[in-house]
Amino acid sequence: MIRRTDIPFERDQSTRFLPWIVALMVFLGTLMFAVALLVSDAVETWDTTLTGRITIQVPLREAAPEKVEALVEILRSTDGIAAVRALPPDESRALLVPWLGEGVVGSGLPVPLLIDVEVAPGSRIDPVVLEARLVETIEGIAVDDHRAWLSALINLARTAELLALAILALIAASAVIAVVFTTRSGLAVHSAIIELLHQMGARDAYIAGQFQIQAMLLAARGGLGGAAAAGVVLLIFAWIGRGVESAFLPRLNLSVGDWLLLLVVPASAIAISMLTARMTVLRALARMP
Repeated sequence: MIRRTDIPFERDQSTRFLPWIVALMVFLGTLMFAVALLVSDAVETWDTTLTGRITIQVPLREAAPEKVEALVEILRSTDGIAAVRALPPDESRALLVPWLGEGVVGSGLPVPLLIDVEVAPGSRIDPVVLEARLVETIEGIAVDDHRAWLSALINLARTAELLALAILALIAASAVIAVVFTTRSGLAVHSAIIELLHQMGARDAYIAGQFQIQAMLLAARGGLGGAAAAGVVLLIFAWIGRGVESAFLPRLNLSVGDWLLLLVVPASAIAISMLTARMTVLRALARMP
């Protein structure tokens, strides 16, 4: 149970703005942290499912069963290739639906035969050399190395992730400054009471504890409100993006683990407010005669 403070903080009008400031900081910080988590999950998915794969497109006119079987055997005998699978026509068409729509794909659009190639971990396949080798078996083959175009996308995503974390750090710094100014204002307002407590033998740690409790209560009020508002916004985005499914687009819904990690933001805001208030008071009291 939280003990009540002996300093009448309810008379201090300067503290009424702190919960709103903390709420705004937690709201923005939670959204930034959620963006960082979503981008991190997307990059991990790309890195594990796409960068180690190669797609081979075989023109439909050349996709005779015997030619495809010979092509698959060549791929399986190639060093550095772990698995080879020719995609059924229905599965190949399904890959185009998010891009072109069901109507266009189902209207008889010619779709090339796709062969999915999994590269062995630690191996590197030169797509130009591989394509030149396969063209000798079937003309018109195209080799698509996902790593070539996905690496730039991953670098961009990593930059966005670092930017989100940097913004989160700036938000935390702003919260610290707000708590410092609020605490200093409280020290000025209650200077007479603090001086009286000093004369009665109260230690600096006791007085700092009073401000620490007050900061905790104010930050908890604002932090929980800001976190709840951010949660509502994230749920709205998840609901809007529930129908967006693509191999390279980051998902808009957070996992249970991500939701639990987001609780770090309001908890950190409360802890930072308490520590900042305590350190500010102790430093101010140390300069008093």
